[in-house]
Amino acid sequence: MHRVFVYGTLKRGFPNHEAGMKGQRFLGRARTCDAFPLVVAGRWYFPALISEAGVGRRVFGEIFEVSDHALAGLDGIEGTHLPLGYDRIRITVESVDDGVVFDAWTYIKDRARIDVIHSGMLDEYHLDPRYVPPSERESD
Repeated sequence: MHRVFVYGTLKRGFPNHEAGMKGQRFLGRARTCDAFPLVVAGRWYFPALISEAGVGRRVFGEIFEVSDHALAGLDGIEGTHLPLGYDRIRITVESVDDGVVFDAWTYIKDRARIDVIHSGMLDEYHLDPRYVPPSERESD
């Protein structure tokens, strides 16, 4: 089993939650120990945690315990195999409930892979009304 920190559309109640987290165990809310730039970005107005630790804000999200199979599925959703996709890395997070600090996987994007940023730096992602889910995106 793997701990995964999600900060965007994979959170409970968000558009990609069922596709990525169905059947996985919610452990609670957490916050990154390091600051990161969290922004709304790209043609589809998606949330992106940029790979610049120490810049931005400590980011709130959720922690899930996921199986090997689910982790592989998340890699597919986040496009880790694609040139413009996300990278899966380990970061340190702190539980909002009890302050326990631990490592978890998360998905992060290099700034060079982002064509446009639509927001300032956020500490928590709330669904952007302009977000276009993968099922509604036209192909390039």
